[in-house]
Amino acid sequence: NIVHTQGYLHCHTAAIDASGVVKAVMDELYEDFGKMRLPAHVRISLACCLNMCGAVHCSDIAILGVHRKPPMVDHENLANMCEIPLAVASCPTGAIKATTVDDKKSVVVNNDKCMYCGNCYT
Repeated sequence: NIVHTQGYLHCHTAAIDASGVVKAVMDELYEDFGKMRLPAHVRISLACCLNMCGAVHCSDIAILGVHRKPPMVDHENLANMCEIPLAVASCPTGAIKATTVDDKKSVVVNNDKCMYCGNCYT
C-alpha cells in the first residue's frame, strides 16, 4: 500500500505538497498493486519534509521532500508577517540573525550556515 500525509494542512516545514506526487506514483503503480505483480508486499510512503511524519523511515520505498535553497527575506514586510525573535530562535545552526534594514526590523540569513530545514518558515 502507499502511505502519505497531507503535510500542507498541518506542517510548518513542508517542502512539497504530497497529493500530486502520490497521485502520479499510484497512477503508475496501480495495476502492479492490484494484480499483485510486485515480488513482495511493498510499503511506499511519502513525507513532505525531513521530519518524516509519514512513517517514511519504516517503509520499503521512501519519497522525501527536501528544501534546496535558503529562505528569501522580504525586508519590507517581514516584521508584519512573523515574530523575528522566533524566526531567529528556530534556526538550529544559527544562520539567521536579527538586523535592521532601512529602519525596519528584519533578519539576515548566512547562506553558508543554512541547512535548508524549513524551520524558519513557521
